[in-house]
Amino acid sequence: MLKVAILDDYQNIAHQYVDLEKLSGKYEFKIFSEPFLDEADAIKQLINFEALLIMRERTPITKNLINNLNKLKYIITSGTKNKSIDLEATKKRKIIVCGTEINIHPTLELTWALILGLARNLKEEIDNMYQGYWQTTVGIELKGKILGLIGLGKVGSQVAKIGKAFGMQVMAWSENLNLNVCKDLDVLPCSKEDLIKISDFISIHVQGGERYKDCITLKELDQMKKTAFIINTSRGSIVNEDDLIIALSTNVIAGAGLDVYENEPLPANNKLRFLPNALLTPHIGYVTAENYNIFYTQMIENLEACIDGKPIREIK
Repeated sequence: MLKVAILDDYQNIAHQYVDLEKLSGKYEFKIFSEPFLDEADAIKQLINFEALLIMRERTPITKNLINNLNKLKYIITSGTKNKSIDLEATKKRKIIVCGTEINIHPTLELTWALILGLARNLKEEIDNMYQGYWQTTVGIELKGKILGLIGLGKVGSQVAKIGKAFGMQVMAWSENLNLNVCKDLDVLPCSKEDLIKISDFISIHVQGGERYKDCITLKELDQMKKTAFIINTSRGSIVNEDDLIIALSTNVIAGAGLDVYENEPLPANNKLRFLPNALLTPHIGYVTAENYNIFYTQMIENLEACIDGKPIREIK
């Protein structure tokens, strides 16, 4: 019987999307609902498993982890890509890696929840309502404001369309910006420096990795308008977290809306949790019932295909 680990099921709901009992005659499942303490803990707990079903990039599947899991044959991740998997190491071990489809619109929807939350001071106003206060802040309108997008790919393009619908001026920058997409969406292409200096809201929609690591540091934050906001629903490493904490603590910028962090889950004592101008969500951009249904259904489809010797949705 194949031993299968379902990792990082934080909400403990995988069983709602997969009939594990129905598959129990073929697979021995174990659900891990808590993050591992460290890599050594992960190796210790996963040493006997032959397949890992992993959720996005919650647990890094490093070369060291892979090389210490001698029985591992299959890694199946949610999403079409997962930069936390060392694919070179899996190739050397001849481990099959597969992915799933993913809906992108939940992330862009959350992006706008954060933008609107910052613009209308929803965090403070909601907290105050429960404490008996009434109208304690003054918000700002989106119409006529400048939305600067770092990245104009699948998600960024959709964010741009909604920005235009709100009556915002939209500009974009990335290292591989497609000018035809800019033209089609009536988005102004610009330099990174101009985008940083001019935008009222900066929203990040590029992929993680070394190319954009520390794309936003204290240098860029200092160049932003003091009334500007930054929103990150992409990857935590793109914005230097220590520098952002300094900027928010000293009111260099007006605020930040964050769904991603350098270390996840975000430690309970992280300073971001205590800043009044930080609107935080726990990396829920892709966490919807619709996406989870796709993830877990296709993970099992992938696993079955691998067992049959005909892998589908392979990531190479």
